[in-house]
Amino acid sequence: MSTDLFSAVPARLDAPAADRAVAPVAAENPDSAESVVAEEYSGEVSLRDVIDARRVEEVLSWLENHSPHRIADELARMDAVHAGIAFRLLDKDRALEVFEELEPVDQQQILCGMRDQSFRDLVEGMDPDDRARMLREAPATVVKKVLAGLSPRERRMTAALLGYPEGSAGRYMTPEVVALHCDLSVEQALRVVRAKGTHAETVYTLPVVDGGRRLTGVVEMRELVLSDPDTPLAELVVTAPVFARATDAAEKAARLMRETNLINLPVVDSEDRLVGLLTIDDAVEVIEAADSEDVARQAGASPWAGHYMAAGVFQLARYRAMWLLLLLVAATLTVTVTDAFEVTLARAAHLALFIPLLIGAGGNAGAQAATSCVRALAVGEVRVSDLLKVIWRECRVGLVLGAMLAVVGMVIGAAFVGAQIAVVVGITLVIICGWAATIGGTMPLLAKKLRIDPAVISAPMVTTLVDATGLIIYFTTAKLVLGI
Repeated sequence: MSTDLFSAVPARLDAPAADRAVAPVAAENPDSAESVVAEEYSGEVSLRDVIDARRVEEVLSWLENHSPHRIADELARMDAVHAGIAFRLLDKDRALEVFEELEPVDQQQILCGMRDQSFRDLVEGMDPDDRARMLREAPATVVKKVLAGLSPRERRMTAALLGYPEGSAGRYMTPEVVALHCDLSVEQALRVVRAKGTHAETVYTLPVVDGGRRLTGVVEMRELVLSDPDTPLAELVVTAPVFARATDAAEKAARLMRETNLINLPVVDSEDRLVGLLTIDDAVEVIEAADSEDVARQAGASPWAGHYMAAGVFQLARYRAMWLLLLLVAATLTVTVTDAFEVTLARAAHLALFIPLLIGAGGNAGAQAATSCVRALAVGEVRVSDLLKVIWRECRVGLVLGAMLAVVGMVIGAAFVGAQIAVVVGITLVIICGWAATIGGTMPLLAKKLRIDPAVISAPMVTTLVDATGLIIYFTTAKLVLGI
C-alpha cells in the first residue's frame, strides 16, 4: 500500500475528499458499487461493499455502528488498498482499539502504508505485549522502524519482552503491573493503585511483593474495595499464589490459567521476582493459536497466520502442498504391499473388492484415536507416563469397534462373494481396527516423549501407515483362511 493513498485520505475526511479517495477503488467494479448504493445498508452489509459504493457518509456510519473486533474482522478480509482506506477513516482512539484486535500479519499490512507521524502515534499507543507480538513476525526493517519511533520508556519495555525466548510466557505478558508492598494497609494500597493504575493494563489482580520485588502473594481489587481502609494488606493476601516463569511455554501458562480459573497470572523470573502478568485476553489468543496449529497439522497442512478470506489461492496451496507430497510418497507403501501379494490376489480376485472398505475402516479408526490422544495431551488429561495404559485402552476400544464393523462386513461379504471371503473380511476388520486404534493412540505419546509436536503425528499420517499395514493383515489373513 502506498503512502500516496493514505495522504489522499486524511483522518475523518469531509465527504467530497473522501469520495475522491474511495472512487479509484470502486472504479474497479462499478456494477457492484451501483448495486450496493441501491440497497439499504444493514448490519449484514460488509465494509468492503460500503467502500465500493463510494459513499463516505455510509462508510463513516458503518465504522461508528460496529464494534472494534467486527471492524478488525472486516479489515482482515480486505486487500491492502481497501483496508488502508477504511482504517484511515477511523479517529485516533478507535483506530488503536481496532489495530490491537488485528492479527500481526494484518497489523503489518496497515503499518506499511502509514506516514511516519501516524505510524509513531499508533505503535506508541499499543500495549507492550501486543506490540511485541506484532514485532515477533515482522521484517527487520519494520522492527527497527517501530523501536526507533517509541519513547524511551516504551522502547525499554518492548525490548525486554522481545528478549525472552520465542513462544515463552515472557513474550506475551504485560510488564505494566501495579505491584503492592506487603507492609501496606488497604488505604495505602488503594492510593498506590490510583497513582500507578493509569499506566497498567489491568488492576483487577494485584501482585504483592517484598522489598526485593519477589512475589509473595496476590490480592484482588474486589477485596481492597470491600475491606476496611485500616485493614493490613497482609490479612487479604492469598499466599503461595499460582504463577508462571517468564521462560515457561506460553501455551502451558495459558492452559494453567484455564485450569485454575484465573483472569491474570503473575509471571516471575528465575529468582521469583515479579516481571509481569499474563492477562486472560492474551491467554485466550495463545490457546486459540495453539489449537489452530494442532488442527492444521492433524489435517495434514502447515499452520499459517492470517485471515482465510484474505489469503490467495496459491498461498493456501503452498501451505498444503508439502504435506500432500509427503503423504503421497508414504502411500507408495500401499502399492508395494499390493505388488508383493500379487499372487494371492490372482488366486482370489474377489479379495480386491474389499480393499477400500478395509483400509478405509482402519484409517478412520486410527485417525479417531490419534485425534483423541492429541487433544488429551494438549489439555493435560494424558501424560507420557500413561503410555501403557493408553495402549491397553485403545487396543480394547479398537477391538470392540472392529467386532461391530465385522458383523456388517461379513453380511456384505456373504451377499456379494460368499461365506469364505466374508469370514476373511470379518476377521481382518477386528484385527485392523484394534491395530489402528493402538497405533493412533500410541504415536502422539511417543512423539511427545521424543520432544516432537504430537500434532505432527497427524491423522493423515496415521491413516497412511495403517493403510499399508492393513493390507498386510488382510492378505495374510486371506492366505491362512483360504489356504492360498
